[in-house]
Amino acid sequence: MNQQAQDTYLRMQVSTAAPWELTAMLFNGCIKFMKQAQQGIRTKDFQSKNLYIQKSIDIIDELMSTLKMEYDLSKQLFALYDYMKQKLFQANIRLNESDLQECIDLMTDLKDTWIQSMKQHHAKSKVQVQS
Repeated sequence: MNQQAQDTYLRMQVSTAAPWELTAMLFNGCIKFMKQAQQGIRTKDFQSKNLYIQKSIDIIDELMSTLKMEYDLSKQLFALYDYMKQKLFQANIRLNESDLQECIDLMTDLKDTWIQSMKQHHAKSKVQVQS
């Protein structure tokens, strides 16, 4: 698929996604960029490593900006996101794949939990509508 077709597909996907799906897309994008940064470390492509770590941090910043801080869960997520950003900064400076892997694992767990909770929420909503 050429780049223009990919860009069009992605724009359509984003414009038609539900808000919870957009969050899942951010998680997926962040994981993808962190894996690409890991590859940059392995291949000694430090320019791409830096680029993909910065893209990961940008996504985490976006996730942080969407939190409603009146909730305890949001405060806990904020702290976790902040921790991941610190690990990403360290990975970038120290070329440490294990810091990146820790962030990938954390973000993957968050994504999986998010998707599972949204599926349960929507299943529960459908049952309530049918009642």
